[in-house]
Amino acid sequence: MSVLALTGGTGFVGSHAITLALAAGHDVRALTRRPQPPRAGVTWIEGALDTQDALDRLVMGADAVVHIAGVVNAPDRAGFAAGNIAGTQAMIDAATRAGVQRFVHVSSVAGREPLLSNYGWSKAESERVLAASGLDWVVVRPPAIYGPGDMEMRDLFRMASRGIALLPPGGRASIIAADDIADLLIVLATNATPRLILEPDDGRPDGWSHAEMVRAMGVAAGQHRVLPIALPKAILTLGAKLDGAFRGTGAKLTADRVGYLSHPDWVADPAKRPDPALWHPKVATAAGFAETVAWYRANGLL
Repeated sequence: MSVLALTGGTGFVGSHAITLALAAGHDVRALTRRPQPPRAGVTWIEGALDTQDALDRLVMGADAVVHIAGVVNAPDRAGFAAGNIAGTQAMIDAATRAGVQRFVHVSSVAGREPLLSNYGWSKAESERVLAASGLDWVVVRPPAIYGPGDMEMRDLFRMASRGIALLPPGGRASIIAADDIADLLIVLATNATPRLILEPDDGRPDGWSHAEMVRAMGVAAGQHRVLPIALPKAILTLGAKLDGAFRGTGAKLTADRVGYLSHPDWVADPAKRPDPALWHPKVATAAGFAETVAWYRANGLL
């Protein structure tokens, strides 16, 4: 049994990670901005990534840090820097002060191309500050993550369920189920591995084309005919402006996202896939999509 200090525990991936950590018999300390209901095996630490005393309490006596919290949407470069670079540095500093060596950091495949977006740049910089630390670190670069509880890919599922999907320009991408990425994080936190940058996925060779992905989502929703329409970058840019006008800070398509959505290759690097002896994906994507659709429907979100 290990004591895991976890950030982002109230979010999508973090909530899955807590559930799996508890199921494996670990104790969890989780950072939270707001009071949470009591949960056996979880010690909630109220604070944020810019609250040093909370971070010190979070990591004290922990066996490993699992840093999941991050900013995926911000109005400007400074917002991404504060959440993803300064926030990661604050966790590194807290772990160093407490003598916690093992540090599992959730980055993104977007970090491979830091010039495409402020988000990707901030993730690449978060990796850089961790590599400069003296910690026993591992970086995990997930591709698009889906599963029950996710709101980032909901619009794609909704379009697929209705038979027509507006997509970025042609390209390929990998995906992964939330339970699989959460499982990997717990495995990495509790096993000794060299300093690595890993790019996990659902195990599908060469990933998915955008059209293949939405058609599979459609099948999961009972829609066996989905018309995928690839939009040029200029149209996506216009769409981002419209989404911002209608949904404000809740917009899913932003100018920053247009940069990396238009990139043709977000397939996991085979050379950076985790050692299958340590971890392999367990969620078949078709089943994972069906479970996600069921959750959306049960919550009136599809």
